[in-house]
Amino acid sequence: MLTEKQRELLVFINRRIKETGVSPSFDEMKEALDLRSKSGIHRLIMALEERGFLRRLPNRARALEVLRLPDAASTRVQGFSPSVVEGRFAKKRPSPRPSSAAGGGDALDLPVLGRIAAGTPIEAIQHEIDRLAAPKAMLKSGEHYILEVQGESMIEAGIHDGDFAVIQKTDDAANGEIVVALVDGEEATLKRIRRKGGSIALEAANPAFETRIYGPDRVAIQGKLVGLMRKY
Repeated sequence: MLTEKQRELLVFINRRIKETGVSPSFDEMKEALDLRSKSGIHRLIMALEERGFLRRLPNRARALEVLRLPDAASTRVQGFSPSVVEGRFAKKRPSPRPSSAAGGGDALDLPVLGRIAAGTPIEAIQHEIDRLAAPKAMLKSGEHYILEVQGESMIEAGIHDGDFAVIQKTDDAANGEIVVALVDGEEATLKRIRRKGGSIALEAANPAFETRIYGPDRVAIQGKLVGLMRKY
């Protein structure tokens, strides 16, 4: 699911393009969303672009194209029938059964807490929407949960769109481990973590996606990857 600010920005851009024929400026977007800096707008636009809601047109200033809108917004705009990235407000759905999920005493039912972006951070996921059986041999000590992967920024680490990531709940991880990182207390992403001096880098495993650098007070680890399950 889009965050509230992502949704607000997408609808604002779409409305302004329909009204004027051009996308709004960063200053106009900042004022419309009551944000303090343009960097926040830049981050929101990148999030929407990488998740397929927006496209920046090359060689043209202020050129944005709205590709689709989320369901809540599409009810107000004709011509869109988008799919929605499921997050913490998603309705419970029938359990898919990935091929590697074992049955009986060799598996443990774990909560599925929504989808995690292997691309741009999406809204932090907090509520159970389903349960899946994960092989006990895959698990480590402590609590675990499952997230469905959305995006392809970790594809060179063998993590594909639609995979189910099995996560060990922890607030610490070693350099190079793949973690669920909570950014600014509101957005979660699946990335490889690197600590560089006083900064934290969240690295993609796909050259099409950039590494993002944050101050240590902006990133909290919510778990680390211990296994994957995949549907065929």
